Amino acid sequence: MRYKGLYHLFYQYNPKGAVWGNIVWAHSISKDLINWTPLDHAIFPSQPSDINGCWSGSATILPGGKPVILYTGIDPMKNQVQNLAYPKNMSDPLLREWVKSPKNPLMAPTIANKINSSSFRDPTTAWLGKDGYWRVIIGSKRNTRGMAILYKSKDFVNWVQAKYPLLAAQGTGMWECPDFYPVLNKTPFAIGVDTSINGDDVMHVLKVSLDDTKHDHYLIGRYNIDKDIFVPYNGFEDNQFVLRYDYGKYYASKTTFDDGKNRRILFGWVNESSSVADDIKKGWSGIHAIPRAIWLHKSGKQLVQWPINEIERLRVNPVNYPTKVLKGGELLQVPGVTAAQADVEISFEVNEFEKAEILKSWTNPEILCDKKGAAVKGGLGPFGLLVFASKGLEEYTAVFFRIFRYQHKNLVLMCSDQSRSSLYKDNDMTTYGTFVDVDPLHEKLSLRSLIDHSVVESFGAEGRACITSRVYPTLAINDKAQLYAFNNGTSNVKITRLTAWSMKKAKIN
Repeated sequence: MRYKGLYHLFYQYNPKGAVWGNIVWAHSISKDLINWTPLDHAIFPSQPSDINGCWSGSATILPGGKPVILYTGIDPMKNQVQNLAYPKNMSDPLLREWVKSPKNPLMAPTIANKINSSSFRDPTTAWLGKDGYWRVIIGSKRNTRGMAILYKSKDFVNWVQAKYPLLAAQGTGMWECPDFYPVLNKTPFAIGVDTSINGDDVMHVLKVSLDDTKHDHYLIGRYNIDKDIFVPYNGFEDNQFVLRYDYGKYYASKTTFDDGKNRRILFGWVNESSSVADDIKKGWSGIHAIPRAIWLHKSGKQLVQWPINEIERLRVNPVNYPTKVLKGGELLQVPGVTAAQADVEISFEVNEFEKAEILKSWTNPEILCDKKGAAVKGGLGPFGLLVFASKGLEEYTAVFFRIFRYQHKNLVLMCSDQSRSSLYKDNDMTTYGTFVDVDPLHEKLSLRSLIDHSVVESFGAEGRACITSRVYPTLAINDKAQLYAFNNGTSNVKITRLTAWSMKKAKIN
């Protein structure tokens, strides 16, 4: 949240080790979302209602600018219950101390409400209706039916469960870390709006983190606040159309409205690809992704994500390449950039569509990326970037496009291939992929990759598809890492833009 000109980030943290457990709310502040200062823990077990852990939740700014936090606590019976905390001193811009409500827990499972006591967590930012009632949703499940349980309150202390969930879906399992927010369905689309806004020019997004798959999925639709019903255009039963924020390692995300810059910002957690034993050796586990601006695409069918503009302040020493035809089988090294810590933007123009491979039946894109990795020659593609590449290419992570012909249309596949990312084989080297809703006949294929030692965040087609990967090379580290553009298809592709920047280090102080 933003308070008195400072951004506050609260996050789940284990102060006793690099494994899950002993969960508290850690707290860091920033003026620019890039350089951060850690403070003392904001919320930690101290009441019966949270004595076994302070799990996830959300901040809400009440009228008059007062921030409050709703969070899940684990009580002595190991039930999951919802608690309230508020600042001890509103005049402290750092919000260093938080006080818990003596009425905690405010929401709890009972026999009467039939809520699953081990699956009732992660309250959202609340929104205020014109009827004067605050509303909040909490993730839950009943058997395999995932649901967003809705509660209402006039005073933010006494909450009443609504008769029906905001949405539920059979077979989806536990809905963790739900998020519910409005997006503008008109120009300028990239403008963010407060969580309580609704109207004809607004659509709503419901994001849920599926515990069974560890992926963040979202649905776009209309929210009828009078009936408290969210009607998505495509539901979980339309399996092919349930979108994800990110098709790699990205989970338990949360958005916030930045009233200073009128944008909605997405924060996400990126877990490790290394083993628990290796995490313990490293002494740390889990990172935050670069914050992203998020908005509705002009088609109304999906969201767009892009790294916040502030990240560009870390760019130094740009390397620009002129327009160049990249022949089939060609590799182009990009020198003069710190390849282990870089920001790269590249665009491709494609012409020989008759050479696209035929896709006879619909195939899961992740399976397709696995079968048709960067080393597998195609017609139109694979072409893209090799990041964290060692000198002899014993190690590399490939982020690329490949174009297929499917039902008389061009289908663009975006992949992040980690299969050769490291000679150390104890890492998870899963290949990730998705189809991108872009027409290569009329649009250039753009790719941006933020590269940072063990993480690659890639944004395809100006943020219409995102893939985050964690890699741990043994050779391609620090100044031994190299960066390449490549084309392993039989057709030529034209690089219409290639700019790479070395990136300065952000400060944590």
